[in-house]
Amino acid sequence: MVTDPIADFLTRIRNAQMANHRIVEIPASKLKKRITEILYDKGYILKYKFEEDNKQGLIKIALKYDPQTKVPAIQDLQRISRPGLRQYSKPEDFKRIKNGLGIAIISTSKGVMTDKEAKLQNVGGEVVCFVY
Repeated sequence: MVTDPIADFLTRIRNAQMANHRIVEIPASKLKKRITEILYDKGYILKYKFEEDNKQGLIKIALKYDPQTKVPAIQDLQRISRPGLRQYSKPEDFKRIKNGLGIAIISTSKGVMTDKEAKLQNVGGEVVCFVY
């Protein structure tokens, strides 16, 4: 039983990259699907596919690596808000991740989005993770 599914999601991606896997399979949820879409839109992963099975479904993610150096596109994934200590932030309190090279994924009342999108819409929320 997993107590923090988002931390499990991030750890599976991290472990797959350390082992140089091309594809990682993760149990699906609406939040994980939205985080996957954001990672794809921002260019951190190659492709993704949502597969339905008789249970909760599956997310298949094709990881992205540099063609010459084989370095993964995602340098680091950090879980910020966790079940034991939730982290919330206002739009004016969002700080730059890696001097603007990274993104923060925020769960807001208007849906899951990046910190830049949340700042434009002037909504705060729970800081799910940092990606760079």
